[in-house]
Amino acid sequence: MSQIKAISARTRWYRKIHHWVGSFLFVFFFFTAVTGLLLGWKKNSNGYLLAKTCEGSTSDVSRWLSLDTLQKIAINTLRDRVDPGLSQKLDRIDARPEKGMVKFTFKEHFNAIQLDAATGRVLYLEKRRADWIEKIHDGSIVDMYAGFSTQPFKLGYTSLLGTGLLILTISGFWLWFNPKRIKKRKSEQG
Repeated sequence: MSQIKAISARTRWYRKIHHWVGSFLFVFFFFTAVTGLLLGWKKNSNGYLLAKTCEGSTSDVSRWLSLDTLQKIAINTLRDRVDPGLSQKLDRIDARPEKGMVKFTFKEHFNAIQLDAATGRVLYLEKRRADWIEKIHDGSIVDMYAGFSTQPFKLGYTSLLGTGLLILTISGFWLWFNPKRIKKRKSEQG
């Protein structure tokens, strides 16, 4: 009988931990779950979450304009056709040789511009909704708007949620398994 009491006491302890951790992190888990679902479906959103990749006129890289020229076109397009007040700081230049397209993404906002690499023609002005959702998902959106380059919020947020999920998984297992152990012990005692 003392084994059953010990298992029951540990189960009550796991239930308290499970309850407090789950209650404390509920809102964070909710946002992480919703944004995770959206990210999982981004390629199947008909271009709403993840923009289509357009095709340029040629995949022959020797016929492409220089990156410098394409960058100037992208910056001018951002200023003239999107919003002149947006930052022009580039995050990356994504060249797609098989598509004949170059995409310019920016550091401080969620716009991107796809250009025909050979002609410089604007193929698509893109809102990078999936990037925004990803930044909510991992907490880095706080670091982005606060201007932190080392991402302290993201590190703390993901560490907290990861540890919380680990604790909930372990305590949840024992909340499921211990009643089975107690039932087995009672049946053995007869």
